[in-house]
Amino acid sequence: MAEERGPITRLVDYFAELPGIGRKSAERLTYHVLGMSRAEALAFADAIRAVKENLRPCRICFNLGEGGECAICADPRRDRTLVCVVEQVRDLLALEEAGGYRGLYHVLQGRVAPLEGTGPEQLTIDALVNRVKQGGFREVIMGTTPNVEGDGTTLVIAERLRGLPVVLTRLARGLTVGAPLQQANRDMLADAIAGRQKL
Repeated sequence: MAEERGPITRLVDYFAELPGIGRKSAERLTYHVLGMSRAEALAFADAIRAVKENLRPCRICFNLGEGGECAICADPRRDRTLVCVVEQVRDLLALEEAGGYRGLYHVLQGRVAPLEGTGPEQLTIDALVNRVKQGGFREVIMGTTPNVEGDGTTLVIAERLRGLPVVLTRLARGLTVGAPLQQANRDMLADAIAGRQKL
């Protein structure tokens, strides 16, 4: 019996390590996987493997993609005069799902958080500054989380971009202070993009 329960217990343990998943939810997910057909379960496993093996940060914006360039940077229909700066890929995905923004992105891969040992040099701020210096952008939209670290990150970037010929704006503060972008609903995100303000 112990051998039969080994893989089940392992799968429950893996699911339970996911954010927001408790032990009971992990058990439900495990039994859902057990109820899948072999083909469905293997496709699920292949999707996980593909994410880990095939996705890499885009060489331009640091979004995730399968080649050197992500789908957004490669899309000629995007407005190449706008760049929205976000902390994480999940923030980019939340804005894309809202559907109100058609410009480019830059993913910082975090935010300035001195108490956690994260300074500007650990982020992709230098790459952002280089992109802006190359020209072409008329506006840089700061989409950092509206909290102390997010605002601090915005100030660092604003200082680094000072004197360059771009307008620096931030998302409107209709977003809940302190809440990550991925927790906002579509309407809130669309309003935040539409009502962005100059810094």
